[in-house]
Amino acid sequence: MSALIRYETPSTSLTNLIDDFLGTGVFDSWDRNISLATYPQVDIVEDKDVYRISADMPGLDKNDISVEVKNGVLSISGEKKEEKTERDKNHYYHFERKFGSFRREFALPDHVDAEHVDARYANGVLQLVLKKTEAAKPKAIDVKVE
Repeated sequence: MSALIRYETPSTSLTNLIDDFLGTGVFDSWDRNISLATYPQVDIVEDKDVYRISADMPGLDKNDISVEVKNGVLSISGEKKEEKTERDKNHYYHFERKFGSFRREFALPDHVDAEHVDARYANGVLQLVLKKTEAAKPKAIDVKVE
């Protein structure tokens, strides 16, 4: 599924540059931790007629999520707001949950119909369906006998 790729941000480019100098995998766990903290994790599946993207976004409301396609780039963004509680009164022993805004971008192949992206959000998972254009769908070729 090489057609739908993650849009490279300056931070991923920096990680790639460091890997080039120091060897691959030096910052794998660091990069994964950063990714888990600030970006939703996604799965991308290619079917015959569509691409399906699933993004984990637990604890978000539908109104906190934005999906847009612009100039061939699919953007998923949002913000997880911190619950307003007084920490001194609650005696936190360990505070690990992350809050803040995020943005994931993916470069779309030319054969994706950017006008018809279906987005649904349920149980903390954003489901996107990106339809392929007719030109991109596999076609059977009839073999003639001479």
